[in-house]
This record gives sequence, C-alpha cells and structure tokens, in this order.
Amino acid sequence: MEKNANIEFKRKLPMPEELKAQMPLSQEGEAVKAKRDAEIADVFRGKSNKFILIIGPCSADRVDSVMDYMQRLVPVQEQVKDKIIIIPRVYTGKPRTIGVGYKGMLHQPDPNKAPDLLEGIKAIRSIHKKVIEETGLCPADEMLYPENYRYLSDLLSYVAVGARSVENQEHRLVSSGIDVPVGMKNPTSGDVSIMLNSIKAAQNPQTFLYRGWEVASKGNDLAHAILRGSVDKFGHNHSNYHYEDLSQLYDLYCNGGYENPAVIVDTNHANSGKKYEQQIRIANEVLHAMRHSTDIHKMIKGLMIESYLEDGCQKIEEGIYGKSITDPCLGWEKTEQLILSIAAQL
Repeated sequence: MEKNANIEFKRKLPMPEELKAQMPLSQEGEAVKAKRDAEIADVFRGKSNKFILIIGPCSADRVDSVMDYMQRLVPVQEQVKDKIIIIPRVYTGKPRTIGVGYKGMLHQPDPNKAPDLLEGIKAIRSIHKKVIEETGLCPADEMLYPENYRYLSDLLSYVAVGARSVENQEHRLVSSGIDVPVGMKNPTSGDVSIMLNSIKAAQNPQTFLYRGWEVASKGNDLAHAILRGSVDKFGHNHSNYHYEDLSQLYDLYCNGGYENPAVIVDTNHANSGKKYEQQIRIANEVLHAMRHSTDIHKMIKGLMIESYLEDGCQKIEEGIYGKSITDPCLGWEKTEQLILSIAAQL
C-alpha cells in the first residue's frame, strides 16, 4: 500500500455489492419501492399532479426516534395520498462548513462515540431498509460523498446534492447515472446559473471515473432544482422562494432547453434563516404563488421541510428524544397540521 505520513489507511471497507448481499432489501420492499419510484417520476415528468413533500429530520441521528417519526408519517400519508407523496428525509451524512462536529450517522452511528465508518455504512443501510420495510415510505438522502451512493442505490427514492457540493464535477457526473430524481440546490452564493449548469450536466450522458472504473451514464432526466436561499458576503441570509424569484427562474429554466423543468423549494436553511417556525409561512407563500401563476404551478413540484418530533434543536449531550442535534426542526404537532393544510390548499 502507498505510504503517506499524513494519512493512516485504517482498513478496507466492504464493496457496496458485498454489503447489499449481506443486508438485502426484502422482495416486498423492492416491490414497494418500484411502485413508489414510478409515482414520483410521474410527478417530475409532469404526468401526475401530485405534490411532493420531502420531510423529516435535518439529520437522522438515532434509530429509535427517527423510526418513531417515520411511523407517525404513515397515517398522515394515507390521509393525503390523493394529493401528496411524502418522501421522508433520512439524511445520514451531514456536511460541516468548517469540517468539525457531528457529520451524521455515516460517520458516527452513535453521536456520543468516536467516528466508525465501517459501522456507519452498515447503520445507514439498515435504517433506510428499515424505513421501507416497516413503513412503506421510500426515503431521501443527501449525496454527501458520491462514491458512497452505491451503498444505498437500491434504497433511495430521492437524492439531494447540497449547496456546497453542487459545483463539484463528481457530484454532477454521478448524478447523471442515478435513476431516481436528483435535486440540485442553488449554491450558498445564490447564483442560480451554477445550479442550472449542474442540472444540465446531470441530464446529459457522461463518461467519467467512478470507484476505480471508467463508467458511462445515460443521463438523468429527473435532475431538477432545489431553491434554498443564499448567504451574502456579510453573512446575511437572502430568500429565493418569493413570486418574483420563481417567475425569474421560470424564464431561465423552463425556456433553457432542460428536460422536465421542476423545482423543489426548501423552506428552511437560508430561506428561513434557520428560523424553523417560518417554514409554515414559507410553505403557504409558495402555494399562494402557485395559485397565481400557471407557469409557477407547473414548475413547482413540491417542498422540502425539516421536521422532527420536538421543536428546535439541542446540543448532543442534552439527549432529548426526538429533538434535532443539527439544524432546528419543526415539531410533530406543527408538522402534521402543516401537511394537512398543504393538502387542503392543493
């Protein structure tokens, strides 16, 4: 093995196909996911008028409270199934701007213990599999590390590329080989041209280096935009979900030669200034814009909402069950009311 004084090669991790063989999705789970994937694809291709809600904790930090949350989503999904497709957020990798702090279940299956990537890849596969098999809902995750996507490629019904990753060539090219919707967030600068370039790259066939292979992709026509707001050079948040923002994006995006133009609006992050309770107002404003413009109505496919069992967030050591240890989230009671309110407005 090549020696590098500044890197310790600790151990070789199992190949994705090995882990999939050890922890396979059940046949019933495969059937559920295939049906769900087709329904979701129909929304993004404009064949279905259903509304997508990508909703759940900022980070999936512990199995018990995450599964409690997912089980609570099941009867709500049944109530709104004629109008809404719920895709639960099961985000197992957490980007850190300065590289320190809790990086998600992939790094730390137990937030109170040291990082363990071997146990981490097992834990993230286990929780995604558990969500499908025990709830019938099919999860979303962020593609923080493109090479790790293969550990979950048979389990995810939605993939997000974050604001700090969207300019990265590897994220764009790997997205071109994914067969479920991939949402490209606008970068933290707010420059929508970067987001649109990323979508264009993902929608086209590509040849690239991936996991030690030369690979060729067919292009992903389900790649689309996620608006999450921006941060200026002084650190101030700026939203981009207002009617005027959506109208301008329509002109750039829907008239730019893209396949299946589609937008998901992220109601948290810079759009809310991480004031989690503002997600309710933002969701309602997006729905209002959709009612007042057929163009915007056609382009907007859904919302992304950060939600958990308890309002707000906490430090890891506080240990409050069902309360986010990363960004603040909307609590369950407010979440349930919001989902039913959205359905009533569609």
